[in-house]
This record gives sequence, structure tokens and C-alpha cells, in this order.
Amino acid sequence: MLASLPFRLFCGALGIFLLGVAIWAGFEGTSAPDRNIALTLIFVTSWLGFPLLSVALGNVFAAFNPWKAIATPIALAYRRLAGRAPGHLEYPAWLGRWPAAVGLAAFVWLELIHGTGGGVSVGVEPESLARAASYYTAYTMVMMAMFGREKWLDNGEVFSVYFGMFGSLGKFEFRDGVLGVRRFLAGSTRWVEGAGSVALIITSIGTTTFDGAQEGVFNRGIEQTAGWFGDLGFGATASARLGSTTFMAVSIGIVAIVYLIGVRGMSTIPGAPDRWKLWRGFGHALIPIAFAYLIAHYFSLFFYQVQAQFTFLLSDPLGTGTTDLFGTASFGINYGAINSEIVWYIQVATLLAGHIAGLMLAHDRAITCWGDYRKAARSQYWMLAVMVAFTCFGLFLLSVSNA
Repeated sequence: MLASLPFRLFCGALGIFLLGVAIWAGFEGTSAPDRNIALTLIFVTSWLGFPLLSVALGNVFAAFNPWKAIATPIALAYRRLAGRAPGHLEYPAWLGRWPAAVGLAAFVWLELIHGTGGGVSVGVEPESLARAASYYTAYTMVMMAMFGREKWLDNGEVFSVYFGMFGSLGKFEFRDGVLGVRRFLAGSTRWVEGAGSVALIITSIGTTTFDGAQEGVFNRGIEQTAGWFGDLGFGATASARLGSTTFMAVSIGIVAIVYLIGVRGMSTIPGAPDRWKLWRGFGHALIPIAFAYLIAHYFSLFFYQVQAQFTFLLSDPLGTGTTDLFGTASFGINYGAINSEIVWYIQVATLLAGHIAGLMLAHDRAITCWGDYRKAARSQYWMLAVMVAFTCFGLFLLSVSNA
């Protein structure tokens, strides 16, 4: 059933519809971000919901991907009219998933930094989001036309690659159109192959780290850096954006350096592969950490905003107060539905589980690389140090944000 044509058509049509709703609401709805469905639908329900579903069920986004659903009938129509498959440029192997890694940083920049200094607390106005979604749709269609639908979905389309990364942790996968079962976490060992894959994982951890630190640990530094840009002659908005952008880049750089230290340490163990192979070979161990950071940081936001998504935002998607489609437009968010202590326990448990899963993956890869259990164990002292560093920093950020 899950692989049947009617089900895939339904999922694809639903994906196109929801993307259309977000763009429509962004252009036509209120500019108040908490009342317009566009921001919650994209930045909360989709951005945080699909990783949860992906880890539990596998890469479910592939079925709902609106850009894939748009491109598929176009490719079929071309094949029938022209009598052959569309011709495409060869995708450069060296480029790999770098477009997705850069696109991920750009997406988070839009969410967190674009509105800095503009008076929008959530970082972006609904209309700006709708405009960005429209541009991205056009860009994706062009890239699929140039390199082929599947090749671009596997490497360059940000959301396919990002959600697919988390889907590699899940137990289910489609093999030649058939739903199969695999060992939990096992798919990540194959996903990480190819240029840019590790960069995408590091970008995921780094951008989440930045979001957790920008209002606390990095706050003073961001303000000072923005002041320096102001002294150079930049306007207030540009200075604020440049200050935040600098520290987002710093966050990504810190994550990369911590992982590089672990790689360099492992390379000192006799019989180790070269550092480039270690860099790629152990990158999949960071995927559970990326997921843990995401859930630990955004759990409470997701919990509360999903209430908004399926009550007043669903009934009045434009936020104009003129519609009440399901009779829930007057509903509010129940902030007492879960207390801060439970949120804290969930955050800590998620971080610990993610790092334990990462150590398991790293240990299995070490045995494959060295063969000798003693050397493999010695190499993992370095990865243990990496995991402890990420855990401590994650707990520190949580303690600051919850203080």
C-alpha cells in the first residue's frame, strides 16, 4: 500500500497543497508571525516534525516532497511527448552534498537572522518566507532540469537531504519500491558516503548550537561584533545581521574543530586510515547528535506550537480574524500542559541517548577500520572525548536557556 501509486499521488498532492498554503498565507495573511500559519507550518510542523517521523519510520519526506511531486509529472509528460527521457548534465562528484549543506545554513539564516534588527522577534516576516519559498521552488525546478530529478534530490535539494539524513537512522526503508526493515541506525553508515555529507551534519549541529547560544553565551559577543560593523559604516539592520552571521559561522566552525580533533587523535593509532577517510568514515556517528541537539533545543517550541498549528492557525490560516473554518480560531496554547521539569528531563535524556547512539556507531566503524579490538578501543578514547565535549556543551546551553 505504501508504495502504491494512489498513495504516492495522495502524499505528493498533500505536499504541494501544504507548500501552496504556506506561500499563500505568507503573501496574503497578517504580518504577525504568531498568527500566520506560514511560519509555524514550515519552521515548526515541517522542520521539526519530519526529523521525528524520519527517525521513527524512515525517510517519510520523500513521499510528501512537493518539488518531487511537481517534477515527476513534468518528466513523464516530456518523456511521452519527446519519446525519450530528458537529457541532463553530469553532476560533479566533487560537489556532492555541498549545495545542501550551504542551503541548510541559508535556511537557518533566514529563520534566525534575516529579521534581526527589523523588529520581528522570530527572525523573519511571513511575506519574506513566502518569497523565499517561491524562489527556492523555482531554483529547485531549474536544478532538477539541469542535473536530473533523483540526482538533485539525493545531493542538492536541502530538505530531501536533511530529512533523509535523519531517515537513515530509522528502521524502515524502501528498496526498489518495496518497504524493508533494517537494524536501527544501520542506514547512516551508507548515507554518509560522498562529498559534503559530513559538512551537512556539522552544519546541522552548528546552526542548532548557534540558536541555543545567541540569546545567552553569544549575546554579548554578537552585540559587540554588530557594533564593530556599525563603526565601519554599515546600517543598523546590516550590522545586526552581520554580527549574528559571524557567530553562526563560529558555531559551525567550533563543531568542525571539535570533530577534527577527534579525527586527528584517531589518526595517531597504529594502522589508522588516512585522516580524510577517518573524517568521512566516522561522520555518521554525529547524526544521532544532530538529532539530539535538535530535539533537546526545540522540544518545548514544537510541543506548544503544534497546539497552535492544529487549533487557531488551522481555523484562521491567514490570521486576519475573519475566518473560523473548524471552530477553533478562539483557542489558545495551553502552556500548563507540561511543566519545565519534564521538559528538562526530556532534553537531558535526548542528549544522552543521542550521544550513546553516536558512540555505538563510532565503535562499530572503529572495529571495521582497525580489525584489532584493542586498537579500535584506543581510537575511541578520542571519539569519547568528542562526545563528552558535545554533551557538556549541550547541557550547558540548556542550563543557560532554562535559567
